Amino acid sequence: MSEFSSIEKTLLVQYGIKKYDNEKTVTEKLLTVLSEKDIQRNIDTLIGTQRVRRIGPDVLQNNESHTELPDLPENLKSIIDSL
Repeated sequence: MSEFSSIEKTLLVQYGIKKYDNEKTVTEKLLTVLSEKDIQRNIDTLIGTQRVRRIGPDVLQNNESHTELPDLPENLKSIIDSL
């Protein structure tokens, strides 16, 4: 696993949620690049800061009406595309 900054980890989780809204699927796909602890911590942080909302028991959604999804840096685009 590569070392990512905390901002990069958050962006990976946010874009993972955009691509797959099911929490289990997001976690499974991101396990190739992040630890489960990092994934869960970032999901909890994103929910707490209202950038992501839970709309069902396992369904997550970016809260784009509340905050815009930040631009994805070039170095993370290939990772998101390969998920």
